[in-house]
Amino acid sequence: MARYWNAEIETMDIEALKKLQGERLRATIERVYNNVPYYAERMKKAGLTPDDIRGIEDLKKLPFTYKEDLRNNYPFGTFAVPMDQVVRVHASSGTTGKMTVVGYTQKDIDTWTECMARSLTNVGVTNEDVVHVAYGYGLFTGGLGLHYGAEKVGAVVVPVSGGNTKRQVQLLQDFKATVLCCTPSYALYIADEMAEMGVKKEDLSLRIGIFGAEPWSDEMRRQIEEKLGIKAYDIYGLSEIIGPGVSMDCEHQKGLHIQADHFIPEIIDPETEEVLPEGSTGELVFTCISKEALPLIRYRTRDLSILDWQKCSCGRTSPRMLRVTGRSDDMLIIRGVNVFPSQVESVLLKYAEVEPHYMIVVDRKDNLDIMEIQIEVTNGLFSDEIRKLEALERTIRDDIESTLGIHAKVRLVEHKTIQRSEGKAKRVIDKRQLYK
Repeated sequence: MARYWNAEIETMDIEALKKLQGERLRATIERVYNNVPYYAERMKKAGLTPDDIRGIEDLKKLPFTYKEDLRNNYPFGTFAVPMDQVVRVHASSGTTGKMTVVGYTQKDIDTWTECMARSLTNVGVTNEDVVHVAYGYGLFTGGLGLHYGAEKVGAVVVPVSGGNTKRQVQLLQDFKATVLCCTPSYALYIADEMAEMGVKKEDLSLRIGIFGAEPWSDEMRRQIEEKLGIKAYDIYGLSEIIGPGVSMDCEHQKGLHIQADHFIPEIIDPETEEVLPEGSTGELVFTCISKEALPLIRYRTRDLSILDWQKCSCGRTSPRMLRVTGRSDDMLIIRGVNVFPSQVESVLLKYAEVEPHYMIVVDRKDNLDIMEIQIEVTNGLFSDEIRKLEALERTIRDDIESTLGIHAKVRLVEHKTIQRSEGKAKRVIDKRQLYK
């Protein structure tokens, strides 16, 4: 049994790691200053030259990079190498404007592959595994990221991509996959489809699930583990930084190990943009210190997390980020109260009578914000007497109000009423946008 393990980097002394980060940061800043007009202009505006950045302690001097900056320089204006050195491009969906385009040199592809191989090894994937990749392939980075990493480990890769869930279940049985890679919401969708097809978890060979691309809770993790009979692990990444594999759970499930020799993490207050001390909840910011084509500086991810620099019980010394609890830009403000969909999910998954499929509908009537949460009940529950359903509805409503601190209407709906997603689940419909 072979594992991919880079002990020199993954167990490096913290001071040695910070020294390496500083060296790579200095080299990166010099490259972007000389090769990316956007960064040169931003640094000059801030009164900075590359000589002002001597180590990671100077990182806070540098300006932030925003997703809008990439869109404003569409398609290749933030690349730090000429196009004849770029071997691949990926891009975001572009649902709120122009796509954000990401370029890779061959060295960048090798770095990404290395990060993914380390990540898979974190959770025990070896060359004896069969890895079923149900993330999307194409411009989305998910599918190819897992694919290359699994091949580096020496595992068998089944590049299914998304969609055709019945076929997914059939292939999971026939090819005896041991590792499932997809979004957590799609993992539950697969579990639902298995139940309809009469396929039990014991009919599969799965032992590991690698889930990411959307926020999910510990309660959802437990549901996935129970329904599929696996250990469920969280993976994190952004296409702008490199793709999946920026960080990953280890087998202890106590935070996601960041590949800190390639990406420097910070936690900031999303409002003041001040760097927060270790242990604080705030917005994740990453600086790429080894990428050639698109080395982003202090990129604001909008993802909310906490950093932990303590050595993990697995032996790795890399900093860990706790699971993303939401985004600073998809936070709902309802009657002055901050609400995240993950808070609602954490309540719903306490109840065996409901499914982890829900929709939050926010509207405005008579200048007052109102929130309705539509929740699917388990198959067959609607055949029960009305009083039981009304009692369940009241119990959940009280629990949600206690958690969120505001009133919300709760409406139970029949099984499979809420539209399923094979990618990132859509959890919120904010009708207030229509009134702006």
